[in-house]
Amino acid sequence: MAGLKPKDFAPTAAVKFFGAGTAACIADLVTFPLDTAKVRLQIQGESKSTEKSSGVRYRGVFGTIATMVRVEGPRSLYSGLVAGLQRQMSFASVRIGLYDSMKQFYTYGSENAGVASRLMAGCTTGAMAVAFAQPTDVVKVRFQAQMRGTSETKRYNGTMDAYKTIAQDEGVRGLWKGCTPNIIRNAIVNCSELVTYDIIKELILKYDLMTDNLPCHFTAAFGAGFCTTIVASPVDVVKTRFMNSSAGEYNSAINCAFTMLKKEGPAAFYKGFMPSFLRLGSWNIVMFVSYEQIKRAMSRAQQSWESPI
Repeated sequence: MAGLKPKDFAPTAAVKFFGAGTAACIADLVTFPLDTAKVRLQIQGESKSTEKSSGVRYRGVFGTIATMVRVEGPRSLYSGLVAGLQRQMSFASVRIGLYDSMKQFYTYGSENAGVASRLMAGCTTGAMAVAFAQPTDVVKVRFQAQMRGTSETKRYNGTMDAYKTIAQDEGVRGLWKGCTPNIIRNAIVNCSELVTYDIIKELILKYDLMTDNLPCHFTAAFGAGFCTTIVASPVDVVKTRFMNSSAGEYNSAINCAFTMLKKEGPAAFYKGFMPSFLRLGSWNIVMFVSYEQIKRAMSRAQQSWESPI
């Protein structure tokens, strides 16, 4: 990331890899209820029969959270958390932790990376991350969509049971359901998130608007979250719907998108936009601030180990 001072001890790829995964887990713990509300809003309208039988309809971010707590209990807000943390440790570690290394790869080791090199690095690490994390993403979405304490049939008894059941009922390919829209989504998200954060932070430091500290990280992360939400929401909704669908409901992610457009109109692609923004904005702030601090702390610890007094 931009902003490393000469006096700072440059973090290694291992430090960035571990630091990114840890920071992403911290961000998930803080923002997971918003992510769950986003999923519920995104799948609303997908099955009219389920909505009628449960008698539950979600309205707005905080209305969705309040309804979930009232109907299903507070624990419902963290359904799928285990899979979510597994996802972040395997996913964020790759897409964020290896971003700088991939950026240098495309610039042949140069520190002066252009926008094109940053976009290519973001697309590459985003696609690589999906290869590691897709099964955890499928399980996370399934748990978030599953209603607790209602007449709706419980799909899975636990995280490991979900992996096992999906593999048995839908084949191993079921764990990779929605891989194509997820690759597209994560390429878009990664580019929007990391490149925007990188550029905003670089400009802030270049024009001496702030120093390389928490306010700078906060501002850059907020801007990155807003830009990412606008760009990625349509793909994110399709990904969520397709991952949560039963076998044979949609022929492909493209079919899912056309079905949504036909039955619900263009507005369906921005269902859950506000929780998406609240979640991505707050997630980016917590993650990048945590990542910068963890990265610095680990680098200083590494420096003290390698240069003992």
